[in-house]
Amino acid sequence: MKRTLGYTGALIVLLCCVGWTQDVKVDWDKAASFTGYHTYAWTTGTPAKNALMGQRIVDGIDKQLAAKGYQRVDITNNPDLMVLYHASTGSQTQLNTMGAGWGWSWGGMTTTTVSEIPTGQLSVDIGDAKTKKLLWLGSASDTLSDKPEKNEQKIQKVLDKMFKKFPPPAND
Repeated sequence: MKRTLGYTGALIVLLCCVGWTQDVKVDWDKAASFTGYHTYAWTTGTPAKNALMGQRIVDGIDKQLAAKGYQRVDITNNPDLMVLYHASTGSQTQLNTMGAGWGWSWGGMTTTTVSEIPTGQLSVDIGDAKTKKLLWLGSASDTLSDKPEKNEQKIQKVLDKMFKKFPPPAND
């Protein structure tokens, strides 16, 4: 009996953890050629409420673009691309039900608690500076920690996943 409850508890924990994985998506203009772009500048999006996290996002994106050979320039130097990000926070409701008795729902008592899990969303837009046309979009969502260093690690992981497909493959 104890073994069954242990397996059930482990399964519930596993299912809860699976729901908290990072969700990263990218999309781009399939008709655009990215071969002529070499420089970029930042423009205003929706900054993170925490200025330090906002700076970490910008630094992380700068690092990703530099690794791909793009050079950051001032907006007055006629960049090829414009980059901006949008950050927001929210929450996700989690229901935790624990049962005591002869089985999960075969009698006995059950107790359900409700928890609000903080979440963060990040969107990165990259567009042509001259035509003002959106070329590439990356978006991600994940749970947030109350520890800034964990959130910084999550930002880096999200950006690594997001920028694997930047620039997108050339159309053949």
